[in-house]
Amino acid sequence: MLRLALLTLKTRKGGFAGTFVALLLGAAVLSACGILLESGVRAGSSPERYAAADVVVAGRQEVALTLKDLDGTTVEESQPLPERVPLRASAAARIAGVDGARSVIADRGATVRLVTAAGRPVPGRHGAAVEAHNWSSLGLGDFRLTTGHAPGAAGQIVLDTETAGRAGVRPGDEIRLMSASVPRAFEVSGLVALKDGRSPRRSVVFLGDADLRHSLPGASVEAFGVLASPGTSPQRLADAVRSALHDDTLAVHTGEGRGRAEFLDVTVSGSNLVVLAAAVGGNVLLVAVFVLYATTSLSIRHRRREIALLRAIGTTPGQIRRMVAVEAAATGLAAGVLGCPAGLLLVHQLRDRFAGHGVVPPDFGLVVSPLPFLAAVLVTVLTALAAVVSASHRATRIRPTEALGEAAVETPGLGRGRRITGYALLVLSAGIFVTGTVRDTDFFTLVGLADSLVLLLVIAVAVLGPLVARTAVRLLGPLLGRTGVTGWLAAANTRANAGRLAGAITPLVLAVSFASTVVFAQTTGLRESADQLRAGLLADHVLTAPAGVSPELARKVRGMKGVASATGLVTSKAVAAGRLLGADEAVSLGVQGVDPRALGTVLDLRPEKGDLGDLSRDTVAISTTAASWLGLGVGDTARLHLGDGTPFRGKVVAVYARGFGFADLTMDHDLLLAHTTGKADRSVLVRSAPSAPGLTRALSDAAAAYPGTVLRDGLAVDDQLAEQRANAWVNYLVVGVIIAYTAITVVNTLAMGTAARRREFALLRLSGTTRRQVAGMMRQESVVVIASGVGVGTLLAVFPLVLVSLATSGSPLPAVPGLGFLAIAGSTAVLAAAGTMVPTRLLLRIRPVEAIGARE
Repeated sequence: MLRLALLTLKTRKGGFAGTFVALLLGAAVLSACGILLESGVRAGSSPERYAAADVVVAGRQEVALTLKDLDGTTVEESQPLPERVPLRASAAARIAGVDGARSVIADRGATVRLVTAAGRPVPGRHGAAVEAHNWSSLGLGDFRLTTGHAPGAAGQIVLDTETAGRAGVRPGDEIRLMSASVPRAFEVSGLVALKDGRSPRRSVVFLGDADLRHSLPGASVEAFGVLASPGTSPQRLADAVRSALHDDTLAVHTGEGRGRAEFLDVTVSGSNLVVLAAAVGGNVLLVAVFVLYATTSLSIRHRRREIALLRAIGTTPGQIRRMVAVEAAATGLAAGVLGCPAGLLLVHQLRDRFAGHGVVPPDFGLVVSPLPFLAAVLVTVLTALAAVVSASHRATRIRPTEALGEAAVETPGLGRGRRITGYALLVLSAGIFVTGTVRDTDFFTLVGLADSLVLLLVIAVAVLGPLVARTAVRLLGPLLGRTGVTGWLAAANTRANAGRLAGAITPLVLAVSFASTVVFAQTTGLRESADQLRAGLLADHVLTAPAGVSPELARKVRGMKGVASATGLVTSKAVAAGRLLGADEAVSLGVQGVDPRALGTVLDLRPEKGDLGDLSRDTVAISTTAASWLGLGVGDTARLHLGDGTPFRGKVVAVYARGFGFADLTMDHDLLLAHTTGKADRSVLVRSAPSAPGLTRALSDAAAAYPGTVLRDGLAVDDQLAEQRANAWVNYLVVGVIIAYTAITVVNTLAMGTAARRREFALLRLSGTTRRQVAGMMRQESVVVIASGVGVGTLLAVFPLVLVSLATSGSPLPAVPGLGFLAIAGSTAVLAAAGTMVPTRLLLRIRPVEAIGARE
């Protein structure tokens, strides 16, 4: 069988071209996702400020939740924390007492904003925040003083050379530093740089230890650096520190782990990248199975005569299945090996796109090892085997005496098992849809039902493909027959070859339904968010800054004449245990902190139950979405972990409807601010009194005292939805990868189907049909394929989109931009037409007498 399979591959290269290209593309995407996945798991950067420390003790940047599975089994799941976990200064004494610890240095830090003497804001490197640290922590890192001297007196500061260059300052010049108050002037006493001459990954400034505590009261201990005694290995010291601390909230790092403790953005984005890579890879694998099944089925159908002849001369079904399995394995192996280098090129493009939308830092490093490539090759081979074995099942079951007869004409019926399976899937889909529309179902259950529904419907159409194709021909055939000879030929061909037509329609249905569902689910969510923002934000003025607004500004504005109400708005994340479809699940929820007195005057969250006026430091308000996920109502106790891991237990005082426009959780402003890394407001929302002449000018003057802060009249919806648009873009990227993959395989499938008809074209031309008439017939057939694929794909997308719209807005009408739908349908139609007409034009150039005798 091996020799026969290899000979078949050698002599039928064209027949395997479509399958090979589909597998190659799948291997490229899967290897790229594998690299992203491994990079996320092993995310890190070489330490800089901690490079000289043998051991670094930092907060564990994740929280472990105990959850129950569907069967009641208890599992533990970790969720990353977006805010830096602070440490207690008292832990230094315990660490210092560890055998082998020569000295322990506490690294105190805070996020600050730099301003030149002329009032120009100086952003950090790569647009990130500037970090201020105590001078004594310099001994933990790879920095050296290059110019000037240490900050010996109060009001002195040391900058890294790269930041000083962008600020245009030298030792002796003035630089202003701003955190929770107006900028304070400092004298630049010196400059530091990394010992190897590189620019530091993050902009950093150093203050004297006492001056840091006085000037930045919000500074906290971020880590302890431990220097080992001579003869003590870092690993041995780390083990001793772990035993002495015995604290699950702390993490002990050595080697490259010190970089993960230093650079929180890499750690958090790495966790996000794992989720994204798994989502993209899983979806592509799912699509690959569908597409490869359609492509392989078409290839097997074209080989009916060959398989029939093998059966007639005594070849057993098992031998044929082994032959096609070897062919598939060889094709998958070759495609996997050649697809991996393409995946290496693709992954850099994906990383750049992720960085451009803030998903990962711009300098996020990729980890490239053999493991993702080996996994991609293995999955590619297994996918090819699964597709070809299932597709060849019917072809190898026919009896030898019936083989040649069945090969001559396509079997018109649909197998009983296949018919029952397809109808069962349709019934199950109908049940899911009715459940979502009739019952009072919560948000996340509806979204879960929508995701399951589109998958079931696509599988059902793939199973019932010939039946769908015949239905399309019955509807469109009479119309084709009225267009003349070419239309009559097209109708006759499609009617007689429903299986071939189904193989062409299925990839189109897959592309249109998946793309429409994902894209228009995002547009529906964004529409609802924008509507809620416009209706819920009652502020007349908004003060905002790219690096955050000093919390002091909100307090000043609140006391100004003509201001009816004002609040700083701070945002973060909180982690909780939710419940989805009967199983516990760790969830990360958006949380906003506001002054409770401003609710109802500056913000209208549209409370449905409870009283937002009861919000305090010990209570919380939740959106209807969060309420459904967490299973909470007014009077219940919410058990949360704030962004820095701090446990919070608070009574739910209200449930509000406008969670899409704002946040899932609303808490007291000062409470939430204290548990953020930046200790800054996202914006200040101001509601003016009925008669407030000169308020705009007063607000502008107040903002001028905080360089970088700007005043806006009313709401900037695009800015408020920036994070949601970034999340939507990630989903668009997933769709783009899937559609690009599906699109190329659509062209391959149609091209294979057209190329296999060379003898048919030759026979038509020898019987008097002109080239123009054959081309016209194929154009009419492509119309049937496009209309059927786009029509059925659109119909399948309607049902899950209705559920998504009900979940987000309560209305069954999703937001479907006309141009967006035309882009999906139009691009699919163009690709389908190209896959049919280009091979047709090439085949018509061959002389009929040569084509009629060509090998199959």
